[in-house]
Amino acid sequence: MAKGTIGILGTGSYLPKDEVTNEEVAARVGVETEWIERKTQIAGRRYAAPTEATSDLAAAAAEDLLKRSPVAAEDLDFLIVSTSTGDSPQPPTAYLVQDLIGAVNAACFDINVVCSGFIYGLALAHSLVAERPGARALVIAADVYSRCLDFSDRRTAVLLGDGAGAALVGQVPDGLGFAGFELGSRGDARRLIRVEAGGSRLPASEATLARGEHFFRMDGRGVRDFVMENFPPAVQRLSLRTGIGLDEVRHFVPHQPNGVLLSQLVEKAGLGHATTHRTLERYGNTGSASVALTLDHAHREGALHPGDLLLLGSFGGGMSLGATFLRWSAAAAV
Repeated sequence: MAKGTIGILGTGSYLPKDEVTNEEVAARVGVETEWIERKTQIAGRRYAAPTEATSDLAAAAAEDLLKRSPVAAEDLDFLIVSTSTGDSPQPPTAYLVQDLIGAVNAACFDINVVCSGFIYGLALAHSLVAERPGARALVIAADVYSRCLDFSDRRTAVLLGDGAGAALVGQVPDGLGFAGFELGSRGDARRLIRVEAGGSRLPASEATLARGEHFFRMDGRGVRDFVMENFPPAVQRLSLRTGIGLDEVRHFVPHQPNGVLLSQLVEKAGLGHATTHRTLERYGNTGSASVALTLDHAHREGALHPGDLLLLGSFGGGMSLGATFLRWSAAAAV
């Protein structure tokens, strides 16, 4: 198959209905609303309803995509769910989503690359479609971080929200689609972002609960330093390997960590000329879903046109990095 003939055919997203304001979070955390806005530029976020789990959000994002696509759920060949907040250790969340949407013919699996998972999922989908021309792969990224927030930790509790985004990957016209991926992992920095208990090393117990080891933890300063030191060189490597100059990028669709860090990163990476798409002001940091969700919003708003060069970029727990160049191919959203 010719390079560049695999791309995105459509997008979708889902956000829980429960909007949580800065005033509500500030009262719960014990800070001023002004502090949240100044430190993060986040004005709101959504929390899943008590009856909603990650599979429900992921299925809703998939259904949002499929209702605007000529592809039916039973036509899907692969279903990939990126999440670090799966419904349970087993079965994979993708299998629950498969059942919910009726994707009876899809081979399904989960990946956990925390906030970089959507781009890793796109890379995997690209490889699967390249191996089987004509196949369609649905990549869904979804997280429900509200279930593992420690509201005594103002550094993390103000940042995170819940949501899901999806993209359909398949064959597109020549000259469009993905032009390369850059993926990176740094296990030596793994303690910068973590949930320590609930796995085979520290099974959930009264003791782990008492110590708060089931909560999401993050070294914010360490994460910032990691991103600023490692993401711009990763984008440069992608540029050199593909022969595509960063000055050609029209749209930057990044992970949405917080607004201050994102503005600093745009400048450091030399992407100030591109339109940076942001959803964090309304929805906060939605983990793995953030790139997918932001991409869908840009698509719905009519900002993306066939042939436009996009840079999708992510970074997150692990620590992980992901970036891809994509020449837009999806039809106008309806």
